[in-house]
Amino acid sequence: MLAFFLPLAVSAQMVPTEPEALPPLTIPRIHGPIVLDGRLDEAAWDEAARLEGVMHVPDFGAEPSERTEFLLAHDGEYLYFGCRAGDSDPGGIRAPSLRRNDGRFINDWCTLNLDSFKDGETALVFGTTPAGIRTDAVVANDATEPPNFDWNTFWDAAAAITDEGWSAEIRIPFSSLGFQAEEGRVVMGLSAWRNIARKNERVTHPAIPPRWGMLSFLKASQMRPVVLEEVEERRAVHVTPYLLGGAGHSHEVATDGPAYDRSSERVREAGLDVRYGLGANLSLDLSVNTDFAQVEADDQQVNLDRFSLFFPEKRRFFQERGAVFEFPVGTQERLFHSRRIGLADGRPVRIYGGGRVVGRFGEWDVGALNMHTAASELLGSENQGVVRARRRVLNESSYAGTILTSRLDSDGGQNVVYGVDAQLRLLDRDYLIVNWAQSFDHEEGELLEGAATTFADRSFVRLRWERRDIYGPMYDMEVSRAGSVFEPGLGFLQRRDYARGAVRLGYGWDPGQDSRVLRYGVGLTVSGVRRNEDGTLETGSVEPSAIVDTRSGHQLMGILRHRHEDVERSFPLATGASVPVGRYRYREGVLQYHTPPGGLLQARFRLEGGGFFDGSRRSVEFSPSWFPSRHLALSGSYRLDRIRFEERGERFDAHIARVRTDVMLSPEVSVATFIQYNSELDLVEANLRFRYNPREGDDLYIVWNEAVNAARFDHDPVRPRSDERTLLVKYSHTFSLGM
Repeated sequence: MLAFFLPLAVSAQMVPTEPEALPPLTIPRIHGPIVLDGRLDEAAWDEAARLEGVMHVPDFGAEPSERTEFLLAHDGEYLYFGCRAGDSDPGGIRAPSLRRNDGRFINDWCTLNLDSFKDGETALVFGTTPAGIRTDAVVANDATEPPNFDWNTFWDAAAAITDEGWSAEIRIPFSSLGFQAEEGRVVMGLSAWRNIARKNERVTHPAIPPRWGMLSFLKASQMRPVVLEEVEERRAVHVTPYLLGGAGHSHEVATDGPAYDRSSERVREAGLDVRYGLGANLSLDLSVNTDFAQVEADDQQVNLDRFSLFFPEKRRFFQERGAVFEFPVGTQERLFHSRRIGLADGRPVRIYGGGRVVGRFGEWDVGALNMHTAASELLGSENQGVVRARRRVLNESSYAGTILTSRLDSDGGQNVVYGVDAQLRLLDRDYLIVNWAQSFDHEEGELLEGAATTFADRSFVRLRWERRDIYGPMYDMEVSRAGSVFEPGLGFLQRRDYARGAVRLGYGWDPGQDSRVLRYGVGLTVSGVRRNEDGTLETGSVEPSAIVDTRSGHQLMGILRHRHEDVERSFPLATGASVPVGRYRYREGVLQYHTPPGGLLQARFRLEGGGFFDGSRRSVEFSPSWFPSRHLALSGSYRLDRIRFEERGERFDAHIARVRTDVMLSPEVSVATFIQYNSELDLVEANLRFRYNPREGDDLYIVWNEAVNAARFDHDPVRPRSDERTLLVKYSHTFSLGM
């Protein structure tokens, strides 16, 4: 619910008027060579199209404080983007990082956004800094979701610092972009932007109002149409074999006595990934013996509720146009969540392999994915698949679609889910979202509870009306219902058998250019969840909130929650503490502060306090980040939750601490460490990753994972010092072929 009132950058007008749409731009084809050195001094750049930028924030529509020019050209095989970033104080240019995919605003940026299929939904982001690092990302659902930096493709960039500022060149093969061509003519959406970190200033082309929030400059629907002619369609083939070796050990409680059994394992694996362009608008990915040993560990969390925690997908195989498969049915809930594939209770399960096809045909987005996993202690061998299709309707910001997921195990169990959805822009910024789905479960060919279930019992339905704006009135309304046996086997749901309703209202103001305040707003959210079984209000809340953003980038937010909880079954919170059956009413407050995002020293503070079921909670969270040089980045976080149930004599303190370090010896060589402490598990987890990445597709990883028991002697039997340890070496090399 807090996502409705995120810290948002706005302009210095009360309600900025949107500029008139620019006509399509034809990107010229150049004939001379371009040497990728970041200097833009080749004669070929004289043939390029030149685009002037306009200030996006803090003063929308104003002349940029520094001279900025974007250039665009192509040669049939590559798309070229150039940026001349003048700076009156070259000593103030910011490039404090050498990390690949570092998308933070501590850096100065020159960046190109492409809506390569011109669908008004998905933006591909290609950016570089004065240090020449490469960052690419995909932004789905017209920037209503944050960028996904786990997406990578093949492209190059270079930058150079001069006496007049800095400049950059980006070269993107058309074989790395999906698009639709008609007789060599391609239409895409395009925008470009520059970030001046020390000034908290962004410059864009075209002029994009910041009225949709902090990601407005990434919206595909606001891009300028561009035309490319004489584009050569090449079917690129990328074949990536890998070798993996390593060893490790783990401990389990012995079955025949008060002790631990140690098991050791050696790993010798090989596998293969293939990416094949079936056409400019269709790609095929195949994987054999898929492995994700190099993926960073998940953040530890303490669950202070009775519902499941959500963990995001981090594996790259599932990232390519992953938005096509999305079917959201709530804030985090979704009908398909690829993280359910290859993991059982958070532990990896061998993936024998699989494939996926993703593409676009006219107004249709289509995708199909199928994977097969080995048996584990918790699950049998499974085949998991999803087919998704959606079509643009009414206008560029509206679509209707359908989805089918299946989860079939070797013992005859089946889970099949189908659904239909639509997103319809009915007014200028008003959207109607509709979801409907049904699930079917079988075991050894028999429909489970077939005689006892009705059409509604295995169905899910959701209606949502929302206004996407941060100026003036803000609102959205939602109702949804999940039946008693509705179960998306490849999805994520926190609750079962419920009906939910929510209304969110707010208003945002801008005091104008003469004020230090950039924006302030207020909001009110009222929501409730009812159990279908007995009609009881299970959870209800009333949440007034307020937010203030300053022109220099500071942000302060406050929330006051009035909560109602009906606990049907008691649930544990920690050793010696639980929440019993009962009805509870309590209040709690939240106060959160962010320092400016462009500072080399940053921090976030969060305080929470008030009632907690029949007790009380006091929470504090502190998350600092420091970037002392481009070779080192330090960040961490600490959270303390103090829970007290004085009348029942139960209490506990939950500590979560994280420390991350990134040592960047060069853009190709880096060492990342991630250490976490969870007091609830009495466990310290360490993850160290060395990476050598000489070019896209070639990687050498050395990964060390260790889990150390922090309070060994507080347990019976006494825990071993090292609960689990692995050391892995993974090497992959990509062979790229053009066809």
